[in-house]
This record gives sequence, C-alpha cells and structure tokens, in this order.
Amino acid sequence: MKLKTSLFLLTFLIGIQNSFSQIIDLEFYNSLFVTQENKDSLKDMAHNLISDAIKILDNYPSYDGDDLGLTYSKRKSQFKVWSPAATDVTLHIYDEGQLGNRLSSHKMKKEADGVWYSKLKGKKEGLYYTFQVHLGDSLLVETPDPYAIATGVSGQRAMIVDLKSTDPEGWETDQRPPLNSLSDIILYELHFRDISIHESSGIKNKGKFIGLAETGTKSPDGLSTGIDHIKELGVTHVHLLPSYDFSSIDEAALFLNDYNWGYDPQNYNVPDGSYSTDPFDGRVRIKEFKQLIKTLHENGIRVIMDVVYNHTGKTEESVFNRLVPYYYYRWNGPYWSNASGCGNETASERPMMRKFMKESMKYWAEEYHIDGFRVDLMGIHDIETMNQVAKELHEIDSTLFIYGEGWTAGDSPLEESKRAVKVNVKQLEGVAAFSDEFRDGVKGHVFKQNAKGFIDGEIRLKESVKFGIVGGVQHDQVEYEKVNYSNAPWANQPTQCINYVSCHDNHTLWDRLKLSCKGFPEKDLLHINKLAQTIVFTSQGIPFLLAGEEFVRTKFGVENSFESPDRINQIDWRNKKKYADLFEYYQELIQMRKQHPAFKMGNAEAVRNNIQFIDYENENILGYTINGEAVGDSWKRILVLFNGNKVGKRVDIPSGNWKIICHNHKIRIEGMGKNSSTSANLMPYSAYILVEE
Repeated sequence: MKLKTSLFLLTFLIGIQNSFSQIIDLEFYNSLFVTQENKDSLKDMAHNLISDAIKILDNYPSYDGDDLGLTYSKRKSQFKVWSPAATDVTLHIYDEGQLGNRLSSHKMKKEADGVWYSKLKGKKEGLYYTFQVHLGDSLLVETPDPYAIATGVSGQRAMIVDLKSTDPEGWETDQRPPLNSLSDIILYELHFRDISIHESSGIKNKGKFIGLAETGTKSPDGLSTGIDHIKELGVTHVHLLPSYDFSSIDEAALFLNDYNWGYDPQNYNVPDGSYSTDPFDGRVRIKEFKQLIKTLHENGIRVIMDVVYNHTGKTEESVFNRLVPYYYYRWNGPYWSNASGCGNETASERPMMRKFMKESMKYWAEEYHIDGFRVDLMGIHDIETMNQVAKELHEIDSTLFIYGEGWTAGDSPLEESKRAVKVNVKQLEGVAAFSDEFRDGVKGHVFKQNAKGFIDGEIRLKESVKFGIVGGVQHDQVEYEKVNYSNAPWANQPTQCINYVSCHDNHTLWDRLKLSCKGFPEKDLLHINKLAQTIVFTSQGIPFLLAGEEFVRTKFGVENSFESPDRINQIDWRNKKKYADLFEYYQELIQMRKQHPAFKMGNAEAVRNNIQFIDYENENILGYTINGEAVGDSWKRILVLFNGNKVGKRVDIPSGNWKIICHNHKIRIEGMGKNSSTSANLMPYSAYILVEE
C-alpha cells in the first residue's frame, strides 16, 4: 500500500474523529510516517483505521426533509446542504457560471441532522452559487450543490433559477402517452448526436435536445428522419443515453466537437449543457429538454432516461466528496471500491445516498415528466434501494418503467445477496433487468467476436434463446442447466426481462455479424439480421432496439465507441433508402407485436400455460406454439419457427388451417397464402410464422 494513500486516509480519519470529539495520538501516527520501519504494520493499522472510519460514516445522522438544495421564490432563496462532519460551511454567490465576480459569501447556520442552512432575501434568480466546507483546519474546494437543478457552463457552479420560467408553452397540459400495460412497451435506445449529426439527417439543430424535437425532417431521399422516423417505426419508448450534466465534454469549447456517451456523472439533476443551444445560461438547457419531452409525448412516444448513480465521473473531486468526504462511496480496505470499473462505486445502502437516488429520479419524473429510468450497472445498488425507488416512482404513476443492468463491472464489498443483480430480480418489485442470456444465445458471446449464436449456426445455445422467449420466467420446457449464464429463471413476470441483441455497448448487430460471419454475402447477413430481431419481437420479455439497426447501423467495427468521433457513431440516414426492405420488415414486425397480445402476455402463468415448445432434436431449429385464443388474440393459434442454419430445412408441424404471416424473409400481417400440410419448408436463416384465425 502506498504511503501517500495511508497518509491521506489517516488525515481524513483524524478530521472526522475530531468532528465527533474523539482523540487520536498525532505524535504516534506522525512517527509512523517518519520512520516507515514496518510497512506491514502500517498497512494493518490503515486497514483498522479505515474500518473505524467506515463505522463513523455509517453513524452519521440522516436527514428526512425534502428541502435539500435550493428552494426559490421571488422574495427569497433558501439553501440547505447536508454535511455532518463539517465545522463550518460557506455559501458563495457569483454573477457568472464559470468566471465573473464573487458577489458575496455567507456563513451557513448549522441545524439538526447534519444540515446547514442559509437564506438570501430578494430576487436572486440568474445568479450562481457554490458551497465550501471546512473540516477542522482543512478548507475543501468549492463545489456546486449536489441537488442543483441548474448550473452554469461546464457545471462548476449551481444556478438560482425559477423553474416556472423554464416551462415551454403548453407544458402544464403535457400528458404521458397512454400505456395500457407494461407488456406493450417497445424500447428504442438513442444518443442525441448519433440521431441528428450526419448531414443526411435533415435536422437543423444537430446534436441538440431540440434537434430531436424537430418534426418534418427528411433525408436527401425524401424519407422521414428523427422523431418522424421513430414514430413511423412504431416504438413506444425512446431510451435517451445520459441527458444529465456529465463531465467529459467542455461546454465552453463545443467547437471542438468532442464526443462522449455521458456515463461520467457530474450534476445529476441538471440537463447537460452540450445538448443545449446555449450552455452558458442554465435555464436554456432546462427549457429545451422539456420541449423535447413535450414533443415526444405529443407524438405518442414516452421517454426513458438513462441514469448512472452507481459511480461519479470523478472521485476525490466529486460534488459528493467535497461536501461529505468518503460517505457516498464504498471502500475496499484502504482503497475506493471499484465495482463500476470507473474508479469508484457509490454506497446506495447508506441512508443519504439512497435518499439522493430516490429524490433525484422523482424530480426528473415530476419536473420533466420522464416516463421511466434505465439504471446503469444496477447490480451495484442494493435491493432495498431499488425497491424503494420503484415504490415511490409508482406512487407518482404506476406506468413508469424501471429497468437496469443486473450485473456489476467488478467485485463489490456489498454482499451479493443484497445486490440488485439478475439472480435477485425475484426480490425486486416493479423493476426489470436485461437478459444477456438471451442476447448471447441469439448472436453469440458478446466478448468473443467470432463466436456464433443460434442465428448463425450454433446449436448449443437453443435453451438460452428459449430462456428469453418465455421472458425469463419458469417454464417446464426450458432446460435451465443448459442456459449460458443462469441455471434458473430469475424473473417473476416476463415484464421483468429485457430482450435485446444490441445496445450502445459493444458492437452493433451488423458489425457483429460482419465479424462472426466473415465472408458471408450481404444478402445472408440481412437475412440473419431479420431472424435475430424476429426472435426479439416475438418473445415474451420487453423488446429493446438500438437506434439505426432497422437500416444497418454500423460503427465500422468499433466495439465501444463511447468517445469515438461522430464519423464512427453517427447514423447515416441514406441507409434508410438503401435498406428499405429491412426497415419495412422491422416496421411490420413491430406492428405485429403491437396488434397481437399473444406475443406480450405479461403474465408468467399465461406464458407457462400457453406456450408449447416443439422438440426438433439435434437441429438448429426452434419452434413453439402459442394459444392466442386464451389471451384474447384474434389469432387463435400461432406457430413460430426459427431456422438458424445456412441451408433450408423441411420440418414437421402441427396440423391446422394455417395462414402464413412470415416466410421467405418477409412479414405481412394480413397474410401471404396458406399452409394446410403437416410440414413446412424453412428458408436458410429465417423465421416462419403461421396463424389460425
């Protein structure tokens, strides 16, 4: 262990112990640093001290009020901040968000439960503020308010703002689009720059919130782009990659055209300035983000916000750490624990971190009318926190959808039995998780670029695909011991299982197929693409689609493009004409799912009772029937067949007066002929769907 780390942590322990009127023998510890005679002893000492420090952090008082941060009126501005170890806290007021002049400083008053308070009389709207904490003789660096609702450029100072002035016209009448059931959800994941930055998008405000709000935009071929395209495709929810203020883009230098996904949180309750037309005025980004949400709602599209509470973009310099050092994070011995793979992990089990997460998501849902949340690395958070989040959000609106990644990116000191990971999803109420079993079953192991999946010939992954077909719930015909990552079902209901084959992480579907199917003609790759998404959209979980996959999204082989330039990440809208047949297939596929409840039963018992798999032993073929009549579908019986082979196959099927819906890489919901025989000819890499009405 490095001496510098020991000194840093011991100094911290001295500070917080003094704040609790506890005594440390400074001469003894100073002698350790001078002599360094026994590093092992020093290491053990540091471990013990950290253990003591963690106990102190765990014993900090918590605050139950709902007024942390700024409470604004035209007559006064009230500020509250939680910093229980502080000996003093100062509120600084500025005339600008980054440079400018410090107008005044105000010693805050200490109240109960670690809260510090200050009140400024008069209309202060448009000014900026920071907090600065004193810990004994130490003066920490100024920081924005963790509950800041607006900031100046690059998020270094919070802004005093009247939220009513940020409402676009008609905001008070904005309504969430109707959603009869969670099983109706179809997710579409996008990044603001990707969707609009290419010259072919026809969007004027490229890379901006309001760019996605532009209607009537066209590609050079006269085809709809942006929000009109999304509406035309037919999805129900747009999943927006991080929209809060993140630290990797210098908002004062947007001419550099730097790119990032935004998984480095800085100010959680503030829209990111790089997506606004004026990042220097904190009110502009708020109004423009609200305008986007309002426009999406008016077009029948709900909005999912990608949130990253599992870590902060910076550690020692974070908003949290400059107010309450070390409290908001987990420790691994004397080091920051790093289950996020990003340098730190937050401690959701601590009362004030849990409180922050709940209040933050409720703020977005109420102030911005956000319709749900995708929780990044949800497995880092504890089960109790996620259940409380879901409960309080559903008290606002029962149709808000919460889902996340049911894993971590590294080990965590939080014991697995308490983590919101896939194996514990059955303990989560109203929270869904991504199924990587299904994803890798369909297309092959995500981290093995040449690995094939069911769709391109790997027969050993059939049970993993079946896992997703039934929505991750218990089904007697799924052999769970053969499922790739789970030996048991983990969902209580199919609406807890997100089925997908690609997302912003790793390769696009097209790029992956180019790697795993090297040398294949484009025609075959297009057929495999269709097969993959047909499996997704006919399965019982919630379907999830990466923007642009409907007309061959490529990142030119770049696997993780989180900071790649626009030329890698941008969506080329000219592909919509080039791959019109693929787009139309996706369109029909989505409409078929929306119109037929048999593909989205939403109930585990209904799935068990009404899906019957057909055994095609030793064949890379999957088949099953759905009793549509039992769930009120006009298609009384449905037969679904998938052929993951490079050659056509003739298979036996149940007898019936079948109408052909999907065949020869085409879908027609109204039908395309009859099949009254007891066999079916399956084309290579294809789906075959038959129905009885």
